[in-house]
Amino acid sequence: MLTCKKTYRDIPFAHRQHRHDGHCALIHGHNWSITLTFACSEASADGFVVDFGKLKYLKSWIDENLDHACLFNHDDPEKDRLLSVAGDLFKVYLLPSCSSEGLAQHLHAVFDPMVRAETDGRAWIVEVEIEEDSKNSAAYRPS
Repeated sequence: MLTCKKTYRDIPFAHRQHRHDGHCALIHGHNWSITLTFACSEASADGFVVDFGKLKYLKSWIDENLDHACLFNHDDPEKDRLLSVAGDLFKVYLLPSCSSEGLAQHLHAVFDPMVRAETDGRAWIVEVEIEEDSKNSAAYRPS
């Protein structure tokens, strides 16, 4: 198996960990990084796992959905009230868990099918790593 990595850095977005018993329950932001590890059994005719120059569809998805967004868990009990009062102030992205771990797993489910479709199944994503800052990260690797 061949692998390569692509990192998207300094993506500003906020989240709220409503189940946390500390300050992370408040809406707060980070300049996130997303590192994708791609894999294939056989390189392309160009010798690549993926052509980094042809990953614009991933960057576009990130820009459209995450850049300057506020991420909420689907089950956040304050989400609806907050959005009904000030929803025009947020670019909202909903997912099962907006923890770094949950985001890594969610982005794998979003990006892996895109990569497989763009490469006709030749390449896939074996890991998504999320860094919320320079000290904290989480990764998802499907089993």
